[in-house]
Amino acid sequence: MADPAHDLVSESIPHWYGGDSDDVLSLVDGDGVVVTDDEGNEYLDFNAQLYCVNAGHGDERIVEAIREQASRIAYVSASKHNDTRTELASRLAEITPGELNDVFFSVSGSEANEAAVQFAREYTGARKVLTRYRSYHGATYGAGSLTGDPETRNAVERYAAMTGAAKFLPPVAHRSPFDADSPEDLARQAADHLAYVIQQEGPDSIAAVLMEPVGGTSGAYPAPADYWQRVRDICDEYDILLIADEVITGFGRCGEWFGIQTEDVVPDLLTFAKGITSAYVPLAGVAVHPDIAAHLRESGIDVGQTFAGHPLACAAGVAALDAYEDGLIENARARSDHLEARLRELEAHDAVGDVRGRGLLWAVEFTDPETGEPFLHPWVDDGDNPVRDVIGETQERGVLVGGGRPKTQIILSPPLPVTDAEIDRAVDAIDSAIASVFE
Repeated sequence: MADPAHDLVSESIPHWYGGDSDDVLSLVDGDGVVVTDDEGNEYLDFNAQLYCVNAGHGDERIVEAIREQASRIAYVSASKHNDTRTELASRLAEITPGELNDVFFSVSGSEANEAAVQFAREYTGARKVLTRYRSYHGATYGAGSLTGDPETRNAVERYAAMTGAAKFLPPVAHRSPFDADSPEDLARQAADHLAYVIQQEGPDSIAAVLMEPVGGTSGAYPAPADYWQRVRDICDEYDILLIADEVITGFGRCGEWFGIQTEDVVPDLLTFAKGITSAYVPLAGVAVHPDIAAHLRESGIDVGQTFAGHPLACAAGVAALDAYEDGLIENARARSDHLEARLRELEAHDAVGDVRGRGLLWAVEFTDPETGEPFLHPWVDDGDNPVRDVIGETQERGVLVGGGRPKTQIILSPPLPVTDAEIDRAVDAIDSAIASVFE
């Protein structure tokens, strides 16, 4: 029942809400790598909001493309063709790896991953999908079951669980469950472990293996050399499809159009979202191998989404691809070395246990120097988490960074037009924040 004493001012309920409205920024403006709150404070957006504003804030090319499309026709049903939708699909076919030339549009990354899994199951006739522990593939019921992060998965499955997903261990080097002496040994052990899981689950029951080329919110983990090729070979041996989740790693984030291109492997399906429009309008999708596309066209698709492939989003997507081609991906590749070098300087702090990443996607993990373990593991322990304090202190210094899953680490993913000077300012702020919290 409404409280008559309550004023008429209403606010939206934030996502990933911790219950303290004082911690929620209200952002009202943005330009390039900088965002401004409702009190006029400026911040370097080193999270690209949610790893998605890849072209930076306020790109007029994207804004004008949306405006022009809205003046012609603002909406076309997802069951029909549209010239802008077709143009974007054609442009994507030029940049996706291998023969992934057919595109099924969706709305969000969660729904794109669900669509890819549905297609894999229909094409193979198998039910199970294997994903990694600590992965994140979305928070809807289907995508939540694929997600290896227990905080998300348990929240989604608290009252109803989805079936058909099994988990395997990621090829991580820091605090790894594998006892590897080298990256090559880690790649071998982790791939052998995946093969073992496949054998125990029954290869004929498995439709696909779904992984991010570089771990996203799980901690910006790049795989050791040869791991992805070994996974590709295992999938081929057992007739299992390989799905690359490029929701975060796509569109220049790792220094190439797609993160999987840094591994020289071609998946059977590739999901995308976030950076496809630089997040100016929601859009996502699945790029599929011609054999899978032919099967889908022959058998038909009985489900869909009202706003999938929305013309305004597709117009934004075409303009965003133009922006990426106009030097932004090259800039991301060029800035990567400087970002890594500056972040490695943070290892001088005793509390920094690991720095890792690729391109413009990096993580800084914090561990107790006496034990090598997190100061507090939020999936296991209750209490005050110093990593939250680092994020807050960094924000106080004018820089926004994200917390990883689990929040034993911070994640950095600045917009692609970032400069060396902005990287210096951001890392200096993080350096000062770490000293404030731990020293």
